Amino acid sequence: MVSVERSMVLRRSADEVLRYLADFGNTVEWDPGTESCVRLDHGPVLAGARWRNTSRFRGRLTDLDYRLEEYRPDGLVFVGQNRTVTATDDIGVRAFEGGTRVVYRASLRFHGLARLAAPFLRAEFERLADAVAERLPRVLAQG
Repeated sequence: MVSVERSMVLRRSADEVLRYLADFGNTVEWDPGTESCVRLDHGPVLAGARWRNTSRFRGRLTDLDYRLEEYRPDGLVFVGQNRTVTATDDIGVRAFEGGTRVVYRASLRFHGLARLAAPFLRAEFERLADAVAERLPRVLAQG
């Protein structure tokens, strides 16, 4: 398994940040690896909502079907899957000094032969986590 974590402070209210991040379709704005993210169901964004996320990783496109597993006042948990990986994004959101502290944790559990590659992919996932920590505050500062 590969896990990364980043913490950032945003100058928006915790409620605004939580609502924005709960719509996983917004990853196209703040996750530099995401090429597209399309909602697979309809209605309000609640636990159980689903998206298909297409990301570019190491030059290849890959699709993961994500589900919002938890929608809490202090955070969100998304789980995405395909045949080679299960990705869990655990996003903590708390009021902090007139803004919001976001703690973003991403864990990837590889399946089958892909497990052998996990140790060699850590540096790339660290780089992507750094890019998220840079981009998310910038995106929310504009909106």
